[in-house]
Amino acid sequence: MVRIIVTDRLKNKVALITGAGTRGEITGIGQASSILMAREGAKILINDINADRAKSTLSQIENEGGEGLVIAEDCTKEEGCKSIVKRCLDQFGKIDILFNNVGSFGRGMVTEVEEENWQKAIDSNLKSAVMMSKYVVPVMSESGGGSIINISSIDALRAGGSKNVPYSVAKAGVSHLTRLMAVHHGREKIRVNCLAPGHVHGSFPNSIKKIPEDIRELRRKAGPLGTEGNAWDVAWAAVFLATEESRWISGTVIPIDAGLHAASPLSVWDNLNE
Repeated sequence: MVRIIVTDRLKNKVALITGAGTRGEITGIGQASSILMAREGAKILINDINADRAKSTLSQIENEGGEGLVIAEDCTKEEGCKSIVKRCLDQFGKIDILFNNVGSFGRGMVTEVEEENWQKAIDSNLKSAVMMSKYVVPVMSESGGGSIINISSIDALRAGGSKNVPYSVAKAGVSHLTRLMAVHHGREKIRVNCLAPGHVHGSFPNSIKKIPEDIRELRRKAGPLGTEGNAWDVAWAAVFLATEESRWISGTVIPIDAGLHAASPLSVWDNLNE
């Protein structure tokens, strides 16, 4: 078996990644990040509420000569988070990288929001990041530091046309949680950063087949780069934030959206009508 290594930048590191199971034919952000970090030499704790999905990601890592562990716990529950961290420490003895990747969508304007959908969006996107960090930060502090990566969204950076109040508000909370944690735990040598993807093909693979090709084409054309992103584009940014190459970066939210966050409504309109 030939082990695929990119540069070994994460050799001897342990990365805990939530929502890292496979999602069918289209690779998700957690899965892609797990594979890339393993290629860089990290041992990967693969968390997903669905054990089979997590095992599929682990299989890909092991087929390339990497090492990992599957923990099928619900990280939207505090006890689940506590168990995930404990089992990671039992297996690997430390946690150097935490990627709070798990999340779910939530649609509707404020007049349309249903309590159940609201709570699900808050729990999966925001509460999970808070609870996982609650138990990982002390571990990192004791061992001399680490890197925590959260995942927000371009929808948390601007009020666009998408009618998804639960999702956008939850992700905005994640963005500010990132800044708070960076300030609170910087002296413990813990860096905290956040990725804010745009309309990435593969973010929520369960719904990909529902997106018509003409809508995907509009998404491609809207951004200044005129291209569609995928999970690997986000995963490479996560790898960078996990490495020592980003040692002086903390408290920032990085848009990954082909430049769409920087575009004015007029420029977007021009792009769509090219």
